[in-house]
Amino acid sequence: MKLIKILALALACVLSAGIMFGCVSDDGAEGGSAASDVTEITIYNNKVEIDEALKAFAATYEAETGVRVNVRTAGGDVSYSVSLKADMQGGTEPEIFVLEGPSGFADYNDRLTDLSDQPWVEDTTLEYIHEGKVMGFPVSIEGYGLAYNMAVLEQAEIDPATLVNYAAVEAAFAKIDSMKDELGLDAVISFPASGGMTWVTGLHNWNTYLTNGLAYDDYSVADLMMNGEVDEDRLAAYARYVNMLFKYSDQRVLLAGTYDDQINAFVQQKTAFIHQGNWAEPNLYGAGMDFDVAFAPHPYLDEDTDGIFVAAPSWYVVNNLAPNADAAKDFLAYLASNPNGHDYMVNQAGMVPAFDSVELLPSGQLSQSMLEWVAAGKIYNWQQYRMPDGFGMDTLGPIFTQLANGDIDEAEFCARIAAEVATLKQ
Repeated sequence: MKLIKILALALACVLSAGIMFGCVSDDGAEGGSAASDVTEITIYNNKVEIDEALKAFAATYEAETGVRVNVRTAGGDVSYSVSLKADMQGGTEPEIFVLEGPSGFADYNDRLTDLSDQPWVEDTTLEYIHEGKVMGFPVSIEGYGLAYNMAVLEQAEIDPATLVNYAAVEAAFAKIDSMKDELGLDAVISFPASGGMTWVTGLHNWNTYLTNGLAYDDYSVADLMMNGEVDEDRLAAYARYVNMLFKYSDQRVLLAGTYDDQINAFVQQKTAFIHQGNWAEPNLYGAGMDFDVAFAPHPYLDEDTDGIFVAAPSWYVVNNLAPNADAAKDFLAYLASNPNGHDYMVNQAGMVPAFDSVELLPSGQLSQSMLEWVAAGKIYNWQQYRMPDGFGMDTLGPIFTQLANGDIDEAEFCARIAAEVATLKQ
């Protein structure tokens, strides 16, 4: 398995380092009074969590190379794809931007630069190959599940190792809910389902329907979806699970919460769980998280599904329509090979790099928990990005919102999901 292979070295000694944090936001240098002969590139970043760290690394890179790197960030509560398209339609062509799967690479096919000859290609097994050529630089390796506060579960006498099927997790949620006053909680889980946060529901949570319990290379449920069909029994079990999560959610976060609201509810120990991945660590630690955390599965089936979701979820691409594409290639090569790049990825951005030569290890507990799941061989794939751009957030996402609001029940949720999936059939 590609992913197991690239993480093999990291698994031997999972413990080291430090973190940082981070919407469209601009690097303050963009549009400034730079001399006309200064080479500039712009990187369009989709992770608010690493905005500050990426800008600091850009400054380091400029000091060392003389090349100015402007950082634009959209994510969190702001749609990255909408912001990127709007800027491009307005005439802005960033040298580097992020794509997340087949539909994105197909949509931007005319802008993709062949990176097959770049030095970092031999240092990873997670490059993105499009039409037989290396077109994507893997941003990081990420994992997600039900992140939990260890102390709260211990106080409630719940063993997280038992949370591997629907009955177990539903019983745990009910028990914690009955102990909210004793535990100092407002709700069991911090989980948003509205506004700009439908990426949590329509992408990451929907992926649990697509891959939970399946072998890493089993695409059967996703293939069925892309053929316009759903597995009705699996979807019904999934709807039951989603509705249960909504029932025990902090209702303010669920129905109107921002990314910061979701993070803060968990960091302030007002919920026992949060529906996020290790990419959220810069925000979690930046908001003051000082307690022990780890991942449990998303076990919506009656049978045991003992694993979390781990993959290389996104790739930097070089835009051949931008003015300084060659300088962008140099930036990515530096990021992958230079100790400053390694320090940025691991210690400043809190990421798990996809390159064999990186010897630093993440200090974030969720990243460490992810590596432990990988070491145990208990991981499921990410297949949500096989959907057309916007289908998860803009088409499926509002159906989750309707269920969260109580506008529809589980049966209607399934019917509406199935109707939208039917439109995918070619």
